[in-house]
Amino acid sequence: MAKNIDKLNASFMSKRKANHVPLSPLSFLRRTFNLYPDEVSIIYGDRKFNWRETYERCVKLASSLKQHGLQKGEVVTVIAANTPEMFECQFAIAMAGGVLNTVNIRLDAETIAHIFEHAEPRILIADTGFSDVILKAKSQSNYKDFEIINIIDEQDKMSSTASPIGKYNYEQMVEQGDSEFNWQLPDDEWDAICLNYTSGTGGLPKGVVYHHRGAYLMAMGTVPAWQMQMHPTYLYTVPMFHCNGWGHAWMMSLIAGKVICTRQLTAEAIFGLIETHKVTHFGGAPIILGMLVNAHKEIQFKPSWPVQAMTAGAPPPASILQKIEELGYTVMQVYGLTETYGHVVQCVWQDKWNKLDFAERAARKAQQGVQFTHTEFVDVIERETNRPVPADGQTIGEIVIRSNTIMKGYHKNEIDTEKSLSDGFFRSGDLAVRHQSGYLEIKDRLKDIIISGGENISSVEVENVLYRHENVAFAAVVAKKDEKWGETPCAFVEMKPNASATEEEIISFCRKHLAGFKAPKSVIFGEIPKTSTGKIQKYILRQSLVSSN
Repeated sequence: MAKNIDKLNASFMSKRKANHVPLSPLSFLRRTFNLYPDEVSIIYGDRKFNWRETYERCVKLASSLKQHGLQKGEVVTVIAANTPEMFECQFAIAMAGGVLNTVNIRLDAETIAHIFEHAEPRILIADTGFSDVILKAKSQSNYKDFEIINIIDEQDKMSSTASPIGKYNYEQMVEQGDSEFNWQLPDDEWDAICLNYTSGTGGLPKGVVYHHRGAYLMAMGTVPAWQMQMHPTYLYTVPMFHCNGWGHAWMMSLIAGKVICTRQLTAEAIFGLIETHKVTHFGGAPIILGMLVNAHKEIQFKPSWPVQAMTAGAPPPASILQKIEELGYTVMQVYGLTETYGHVVQCVWQDKWNKLDFAERAARKAQQGVQFTHTEFVDVIERETNRPVPADGQTIGEIVIRSNTIMKGYHKNEIDTEKSLSDGFFRSGDLAVRHQSGYLEIKDRLKDIIISGGENISSVEVENVLYRHENVAFAAVVAKKDEKWGETPCAFVEMKPNASATEEEIISFCRKHLAGFKAPKSVIFGEIPKTSTGKIQKYILRQSLVSSN
């Protein structure tokens, strides 16, 4: 038996060019170009492309980048909204051998300056609508050694009227490129494809490095998880600067979908595009779903065809999920982090749950669920022992993940890389429970758990109750120092337009649905700071409590 095994593993049967091709999402684009060249690829306002045009534009842009001196492994930073140019950059930069670094368009100049210094881009491709903050960031940064290429968006007033800040514009780059450019797949699928910075909810962002293999598998794994068919119509409401738009650009090239781009993330714009283009799929953080369900009735659109929505970024309140489904949209809750290329866990729907009432179904959908097909291992463990917590829906532990869609590591940060990837899995920093069904449910970020009088209080649990109040638009709960209890829950509440409540009313409402020690002891009203991806910036709320003392 042993001899036969040795023969099966003989050295002459090695990996070689014929039987081992590096995995890369770039192969999807080439295949769709060959198979479906005339299918519509992108619609943006009055601009429309098919997959032949999109492929050829990517090839020519890649060629131009090489002509401008881009070397293998060098970074190209892109600061742009969800436009066709941003979509093309998801492919073209890698086709040129570069590493794509997309930057949050709502960041302040100081943070962008930090990213310039940390990423050290060779080229910056930027929408002129953001010229002011970019010039300010460049003046503050110690790193200025990059060439600027302008994107001039004629469909956006701010972009079309702004003064260009680089010598070339994007369309010139495309036109000057060689349509016969012989681009290549990476030599090694472990080569870097992207450098993404975390959302900075805890301060300065960290640079997360993706590889081609993970990008390929993320796109492949999302197709069965979302039960995607060929040629869907996808509304790109997820910012493409965030986890490469959850990898959906790569996925859409795989299934030859029609991508609807938009700069405007308003309820009116989203409902209008869904109706006009008969959108079948879109994604967004709970803040997007909340915006849709809280929109005026005359704006809301209820489709007569199936529309699938994927939500992630923060645990969505069950009440929001219930209301969006009442509008006719089917929601799938997913979970992931920048470090995991986006979603790696999904709330797979069970047919037996269809018999539950609406509220119970919404509560099930609010669970984060089980691993995607491309995720090898997800568990909830005790932090002290690394042992799995019991599946009782009560015992809190940390989510850990093992997957091919885990980052290579943090750019220029060996210490945090080792800390995050030790013990054979990625430590998420998110606290959750396991239900008897095996589904996990997030209870809090490790740094957000509130310990009051020795009792652990989940800020997410309190926030879910606050969202059930009919006049609350957004809510966040953080720990406030207390001489007697150590910490107590402090609620920050943003009310719906033309609505109001008193501190006493909010606390009383919470006491009706929570144990007394979990109810907020103080309430602060006002607009809540959020990232552009909808994550509430709790560190700013904590700082405000410290500065007010």
